[in-house]
Amino acid sequence: MYYLNVDRPIERFTKIAQNPLYVDKSLLINKIASSLGNGLGHDICITRPRRFGKTVNADMLASYYCKAYDTKDIFDQLKIAKCDSYLKNLNQYNVIYMNMAAMPRNCQSYNGYISYIEHNLISDLKSSYSIDLSSEYPISEYFYQTKDSFVFILDEWDSVLYEDFMEESDEKKYLKFLRDLIKDQSYVIMAYMTGILPIVKHSSGSDLNNFIEYNFINDRRYNEYFGFTEEEVSELCQKYPYMKYSDLEYWYDGYYTNDGKKLFNPRSVRNAFDNQYCDNYWTSTGPMSEISDCIEDNIDDVRDDMIQLVSGTPVEVDIMEYLDKDDNLDTRDEILSSMVIFGFLTYHDDCLYIPNHELMLKFEKILNRKDMGDYHEIVKQSKLILKATLNKDEALLASMIEEAHDKEVDLFHYNDENSLACLLTVCYIYARKFYKVRREEVTGKGRCDMIFIPQRSNRPVMIIELKVKGTPQEAIDQIINKNYIDKVKDYKEILLVGITYNPDSSQANYKKHQCKILQYK
Repeated sequence: MYYLNVDRPIERFTKIAQNPLYVDKSLLINKIASSLGNGLGHDICITRPRRFGKTVNADMLASYYCKAYDTKDIFDQLKIAKCDSYLKNLNQYNVIYMNMAAMPRNCQSYNGYISYIEHNLISDLKSSYSIDLSSEYPISEYFYQTKDSFVFILDEWDSVLYEDFMEESDEKKYLKFLRDLIKDQSYVIMAYMTGILPIVKHSSGSDLNNFIEYNFINDRRYNEYFGFTEEEVSELCQKYPYMKYSDLEYWYDGYYTNDGKKLFNPRSVRNAFDNQYCDNYWTSTGPMSEISDCIEDNIDDVRDDMIQLVSGTPVEVDIMEYLDKDDNLDTRDEILSSMVIFGFLTYHDDCLYIPNHELMLKFEKILNRKDMGDYHEIVKQSKLILKATLNKDEALLASMIEEAHDKEVDLFHYNDENSLACLLTVCYIYARKFYKVRREEVTGKGRCDMIFIPQRSNRPVMIIELKVKGTPQEAIDQIINKNYIDKVKDYKEILLVGITYNPDSSQANYKKHQCKILQYK
């Protein structure tokens, strides 16, 4: 068998469920239970970024529904076993499980791809049922000839859309294939489909309007089952205390459910526990050039947004506009919204953010692209700026920051502390290799502009206070008087850095930058 009641998803899920690091998401089954065979809204499409648990959950659903296997021993140990619907639906259905990313060897065309799928489906049905139809009949007729009904689980529905051989006409044919297979067919008890790209982005008119779509932006029903919650990560840390929750939070947290709960990247968390240290796990597995691809042809539209995001400043965007448009990223809102779909940005309270340190490292590389213009030149000096700070070379630090501020960058020409903070974010990009950077951190009796917390003990803490007017000493005094040192007081070495800038064009020291660096202890 290729797709009908196959054992591969059962074997995979059995292995995963027995892993000590498995996070039980089986209550998803209870959420979906009401969709089984109700004739309205029983077709579900859940789209999420790669590595957010889509395939694990698809395997779980196949293992639970499939009538060809007895999986009670597995699910008896999971949360779903306590639900009223548990035994009613356990191992009760024929399951068509299709990994749409699987292709014939050396596939070079859409026709080769879809012929492979059609052949496998027909072969399965002929092997299991007495069907005698000629080849001109549509696949739906083969299903009707079975006099049976099926649960369809289609994983990675959109994978073929990334293939180089796909033309616009092929995309339309593919959507028609899915429509004819599933839409309004009485043999379909339920269809559950996953992918990265929203259906509405590709499907025009009524092709797949039978599906209720739940994506990273609009999902209020299933969002807690894709990604790890704070409670789930905390439980793992209690079970395996060699990993600190604060480290996992810094590296992998930062996504949100629609009701405001925070989510962690699940793949990265699991790998961190496996390897017993935090690193770039998710971003190293997929084509993260997609970040660059999103901005490639419209970099002027989002250049300043990239800087504000890296600096920790939220960016407002009309996120819903993108979901109703085609595949072209023609506007700023479309570009930024697509980055939410791919998981590169997170959307919360009508604003965009870079979710966590893992993604921040990728965005920092974008700033080093030559087509980022003057930003690129500032990033090149970042290593020297950090060195000047650690060496307490106040004159050199002031001159380099002043030179960066004089670049032809509109964002840096505003005379406010937010503009200066964005500038310093770029200036200190290199420092993120060694520091956790906190901006507007609540500490002591106020908010500190920037705190650099070393990831290893051989480097000093750096606390930076910015002032558009005033003196560097006044900035240093504010750090001390408002006790910004409170959160880092246990560190052996702390550098206090005051940076000021005079925006008054009527004064002789107009645009003059001054710095003071004081070793606190």
